[in-house]
Amino acid sequence: MPSRLRIGVNALYLIPGGVGGTEIYLRNLLQALSEIDRRNQYFVYVNRETGPDLCPRAANFAPVETGVRAKFRPGRLIWEQTGLAWRAFHQDLDVLFSPGFTSPRWHRGRGVTVIHDLQHRRHPENFGYFELRAWEASVRQSVRRSKLLIAVSENTRKDLEEIYEVPPARVRVIPHGVEKDFFGLKENPEYTAAPLAELGLEERKYLLVVSTTHPHKNWERLLGAYKLLRAEGTELELAICGLPGKSAKGLPDAIAAAGLTEHVKVLGWQPRPTLLALFKYAEALVFPSIFEGFGMPVLEALACRLPVACSDIGPLQEIAKGAAELFDPSKEDEIAAAVARILRDPALRGRNVQAGLKRAKAYTWRRAAERTLAALLHANYYG
Repeated sequence: MPSRLRIGVNALYLIPGGVGGTEIYLRNLLQALSEIDRRNQYFVYVNRETGPDLCPRAANFAPVETGVRAKFRPGRLIWEQTGLAWRAFHQDLDVLFSPGFTSPRWHRGRGVTVIHDLQHRRHPENFGYFELRAWEASVRQSVRRSKLLIAVSENTRKDLEEIYEVPPARVRVIPHGVEKDFFGLKENPEYTAAPLAELGLEERKYLLVVSTTHPHKNWERLLGAYKLLRAEGTELELAICGLPGKSAKGLPDAIAAAGLTEHVKVLGWQPRPTLLALFKYAEALVFPSIFEGFGMPVLEALACRLPVACSDIGPLQEIAKGAAELFDPSKEDEIAAAVARILRDPALRGRNVQAGLKRAKAYTWRRAAERTLAALLHANYYG
């Protein structure tokens, strides 16, 4: 039996409520790892924002408080390169697991890094000049120095191969799981419609969009498609829920210019109970993004039996093909037509919902944790 490994987890990037799907990823993955692995020792390096509560309460998991402020990204990246490397050396880690894109260059041990997407290369317009260059330098060196990389989709693996020329043998594709609360959500009495009233929404009278407001989320075409739907008689409102991005300031003006101010609600980030209520009582999920690393809201919608209309881009095809209405995100009329199909055809809705639930059940955090642990062990013994 191999000896117990000392595994470090670089959680310095996590800002509660501030990093979108990568927060869901890390919290669920850590919990699942603590449930399947009681043998190896984990040291979870946490920042000021998360504190030690991020670390699972298991005997073989220990938080390591660093005092780093994740909201100040330059300072966090500098400390990651220096302080984390020093601590990893002195704590005699066998493997350092970095689940948030970047890892310390000066770490001399074996590293496994998760690359969620390469947005900064595919959509550099979402980054400031200096931010882009610093992020590219950090990601590039992490990709080059890590013994193994984990991509959350086949599409991200292909991007790694194309952009950074990473050989397939160095990449493991390990998709996300789905949180258990999404399964059976529509029957769960814990989540009532009360939060909807506070947001000015009514049950089954809105289309849901869960996304940041970055340009690549395709807001202009979404609004154009929604305007077409209303012209065809749709009375459903459009509810947009998610963190503000580069398009946040211009979105209200775009909504007003389209004459949709009374029908579109920009909700911003919402706490988990409200988010679950939004999923539970929506008529459908619309996801028109032109770029994704994974596409977690689509999978969550499939799990809770919410009909989906989404882009036909690579990672969303991996998740939803055959279980959702796919469309070309560059064409407003196709977006509108896909949404119209699931609103007007009950038989189609039923088929998609059943196929989607079956698809979602294949994505579990336990499975993701098992495959991640296998990658960590491989990096140690064969790296």
